[in-house]
Amino acid sequence: MAKLDQKKGEAPRAWQRMLSGRRLNILDPSPLDIEIEDIAHGLARVARWNGQTLGTLPFNVAHHSVIVEDICTQLKPGWPVKWRLAALLHDAPEYVIGDVISPFKAALGAKYKQVEIGLERAVHVRFGLPADLPEAIEKTIKRADRACAFFEACQIAGFEDAEARKIFSAPRGIAPVEIKALDTQASQALYLERFEKLYREHAKALS
Repeated sequence: MAKLDQKKGEAPRAWQRMLSGRRLNILDPSPLDIEIEDIAHGLARVARWNGQTLGTLPFNVAHHSVIVEDICTQLKPGWPVKWRLAALLHDAPEYVIGDVISPFKAALGAKYKQVEIGLERAVHVRFGLPADLPEAIEKTIKRADRACAFFEACQIAGFEDAEARKIFSAPRGIAPVEIKALDTQASQALYLERFEKLYREHAKALS
């Protein structure tokens, strides 16, 4: 029996309707269909670690993204604002595809990565960033991302210190970060506030 949104012989639906009213084609995303409000709304509702964290509140991707941007400013004082914006947006595709843990990403293989990269490029273009970031910028963001994951692992995800060091490596040159989950509304507001500040500065630099 055909699905309700798919006529017989048609390809499966590839778009998702967002609360903004946009219809984002996940397989061929257009920057014109990406809105920061949709990203913030979605990321604030996506749990890190598949929700396997201590406490009554899940630690969400929106809050994680703000912390990663903070860590990048520690690693690179005076970093151009466009790269700080890229750091904030580093997990933006997850507002559509969720936060898939690394072991599952590896199992899904190249097709998952293709979808993730396509969404990431569309997000970058939408907000005036290069579709593909320079390798050095990617490495800095990844270092900050792994540092945040280390702090999360030790504080809220049940990892022993030695295990976290083995998997994520202990952060160097980074002040320890206290990981304390915020609720959905607070995380969404924090993410949007940070985005608006960075994007305003980025737009000014472009003009």
